[in-house]
Amino acid sequence: MKKIKAISLFSGGLDSILATKIIMDEDIEVIGVTFKSPFYSPDKAIEYAKLLGIELKIIEFGEEYLNLVHNPKHGYGKNMNPCIDCHAYMFRKAGELMEKVGASFLITGEVKGERPMSQNKIALKIVEEESGLSGKILRPLSAKLLPETEPEKLGYVNREHLYAISGRSRKPQFELAKKYGIEKYPTPSGGCKLTDPGYAKRLKELIDHNEYNMENIKLLEIGRHFRLPSGRKLIVGRNKRENEILSGYKNRYTILYPKNIMGPTSLLQSEKEEDIYLSSEITLTYADHENKKEWIIIERKGKKTEIEVYPQEKESIKKYLIQR
Repeated sequence: MKKIKAISLFSGGLDSILATKIIMDEDIEVIGVTFKSPFYSPDKAIEYAKLLGIELKIIEFGEEYLNLVHNPKHGYGKNMNPCIDCHAYMFRKAGELMEKVGASFLITGEVKGERPMSQNKIALKIVEEESGLSGKILRPLSAKLLPETEPEKLGYVNREHLYAISGRSRKPQFELAKKYGIEKYPTPSGGCKLTDPGYAKRLKELIDHNEYNMENIKLLEIGRHFRLPSGRKLIVGRNKRENEILSGYKNRYTILYPKNIMGPTSLLQSEKEEDIYLSSEITLTYADHENKKEWIIIERKGKKTEIEVYPQEKESIKKYLIQR
């Protein structure tokens, strides 16, 4: 008899690890799926899928997903997190994979009531309906509190082996981890940058200036961000790694760095003289200056020029800084 397969939406967090383990113990082959976007990384999922010994598929999100984040049908959570729309999108993509690999249903580590926006009864129902997967999504940790699903009705999974966990307490999950002999798992933490207030502020600022695209979103994670009086963006590196990343954009943008002293590399999305002058001052402000004039190199598309400027006081440039 052909072995039943299930797709697990696998973040690598404890809930998804437990949900996967519960279904594996039903003698079902579980294939994990995780997602890669500018807002979250698959690294944790990769690590813990190896520990569980399951195959893991990675689906990378592109422009279609960016549009969803920009204009979510069901709105945002506390910050810029469109959790209901995001979950429905993930389930649709997982459903497409389910058909490709011949899986019969999907599983997820969602716990009823654990997250107020996306894991209440209404939200769970919306996600099922909008993903086109009603009856095929099994949530092993809260299954006994939810309607019976197809895999239970068809006898693929014994409902008595599922759980009735709800709410925000993590104690039941910790106890289950002991029961299943799971000793290594990550501490509870939000893996999605859209839930971070500082990141959400930067992202909204990007949208407000009509600069919302994949390249600018990736740059949000790098350096100190300044909005100049002209409306253009300046990014100042904070360490060697960031300086190297910003230098890699010299064929696209204006790159600035001190000539004779240690200091940051900056990326300026402008070629205007007044922006270059102010950006040179800001760049020098974060360098190892001695409160005197220094030369800043301006580089773009292989051409280099130099400008001599004084550093500004950090307090005076705070008005341009986009706070994290």
